[in-house]
Amino acid sequence: MKIAAAQLTCTPADVTANAANATALAARARDEGAELVVFPEFTLTGYELESLAGDPALWLADADDPRLDGLRSSGIAVAVNAALRTENPLPAIATLVYDADGAHLTTYAKQHLYQHERGAFTPGTEDGRFELGGLRFSLGVCFDNHFPDLPARGAADGCRVHLASSLYGTGDGVAERATLYPGMAKEHGLYVVLANHVGPAGPWTGCGGAAVWAPDGTLLAEADALTPAVATADVPSV
Repeated sequence: MKIAAAQLTCTPADVTANAANATALAARARDEGAELVVFPEFTLTGYELESLAGDPALWLADADDPRLDGLRSSGIAVAVNAALRTENPLPAIATLVYDADGAHLTTYAKQHLYQHERGAFTPGTEDGRFELGGLRFSLGVCFDNHFPDLPARGAADGCRVHLASSLYGTGDGVAERATLYPGMAKEHGLYVVLANHVGPAGPWTGCGGAAVWAPDGTLLAEADALTPAVATADVPSV
């Protein structure tokens, strides 16, 4: 299976514009032969916590929210991250996964909230899993991936690929990205797929470098640090 890691520059707090941009990147990944594309944290709004706290209209209502219709009909499986309404007053930071026909496969809510996310979002309590194309996947969102027990549980549960919807900025984020994810791949024997922002991203500047690593830590594909793009790599089912 060919899997694509996407990086994009979000329009602040504009769900319609960002959904359209993500749909265009999904089409690019599909045209490159990918069967699944993974998007970064807060794909639909950018990392705009103040706007998200003040405007619940920026939250997805559920997995059937019509603002995802274009992305769901792009002819490729997608993992897209957004603020998602919950039973609690606060939303979750959630990755929603759909197959190439637009059917909802799973939703994973970020378990480890980062600093100012605490008190603004509801943390998840369950690990994310799904199966596609003969592969079993685990899910993590940005700060989640700094906790080794999360990918370790995925590997123990038979997962072969870990999908990371993240935001790493220029400066310290460049080094974190370059060491954490290949290390994770090697430590847990997983293919690791990192989606990231490029350019302005709330208080940070995304460093790009969306990438895929093999279970031995080898870099298989990497986007540059300049423009919206996809990085695609083949992941065998066995």
